[in-house]
Parts: sequence; C-alpha cells; structure tokens
Amino acid sequence: MPDFNKLLLPGDYQKGLVNIIVEIPKGSTMKIEWDNQTGTYRLDRVEPAEFAEPFNYGFIPQTLSGDNKELDVLLITERPVSTGVWLPTKIVGLLKFEDNGQQDDKVVVVPVDDRESGHRVNDLTDLGETWQHKVEHYFNHYKDFMKSGSTRVIGWDDAAAAKSVIADAIAHYHQAHS
Repeated sequence: MPDFNKLLLPGDYQKGLVNIIVEIPKGSTMKIEWDNQTGTYRLDRVEPAEFAEPFNYGFIPQTLSGDNKELDVLLITERPVSTGVWLPTKIVGLLKFEDNGQQDDKVVVVPVDDRESGHRVNDLTDLGETWQHKVEHYFNHYKDFMKSGSTRVIGWDDAAAAKSVIADAIAHYHQAHS
C-alpha cells in the first residue's frame, strides 16, 4: 500500500482545490482509518446500521489537524466511493467540530468533475439546511454507543474558512516532518 503522504500533495487549496483519499465509503458502517505509521487501512470499529456514513469520509494528504491525524473531509457524492481512491475535489465549506474536547474540523468537498450533479454544488447553501441538520445529528450522536456526549458540532463555515484550516494543517504537517 502506498504512503499517500509521500505520493500526493494537498492540492492548490488557495484556488479551492484539494486532493483527497477516501477512507470510508458513503453508507458503510465500517469505521476504516488510514494508519500512516504502517501505510495501511485498518478497521477501527463497526458501527450500528443507524450510524452508517451519510457521505464519503476521507482526508487531505500532507496535513495534520488538531488531533494529530490528517485533516478530515466529507466528500459529497450521490454514490459511495471505494476506500483508497484518491481524487481532486473542490472545497465548498467547513464543519466545525469537537471530538473529546479536541478540535476536529471537517472540510466539505465535492469532486472537481461531478457530471452527475451537473456541478451544482459550489458552497454549503447548495446542499441545503436539511442536509446540514442530518450531518449535525450524525456527528452529535455517532459515538453515543462508545461515549455519549463526547462529540459536538460547533457550526458551519464557508470555503474561505476551510482554506484557512487547510493552510494551518499543511503548516502543522511540515513542522512535524522537518
């Protein structure tokens, strides 16, 4: 298995574009995580069916977020994308989030070439309030069986805020690897 952090760059985030790697396909109950120490995917846990991922979940290479893991992304597509697939994406917003008191923000992205949606998603408003409420509910409760109340959605922000979080995560990655 390749080390994505050595093979891929984060992308041109200042222009709103990032490369991502998918860990968990949309609809999966398998909490799959990239382990950068071994260069493999590992199954962290199996969630109940009601906590299947409502989106594809992954990360941006060559980044480190507040939890000292790669910066998380929520990839919005109609269908699941397989674990290990990498693709260029467009930044549409940011989910501000805390996990066990640690900042653990999620960048919201769509594929650069999204012909299925007709390239209709350009910012969070294009996803709608109902979608945002579903995501908030998911993140506020997906760890209830492990440790209820350990996660908290703080709010949403735009692509400019996401770019700032990405810049910080890239800087953190380079500091840790210099």
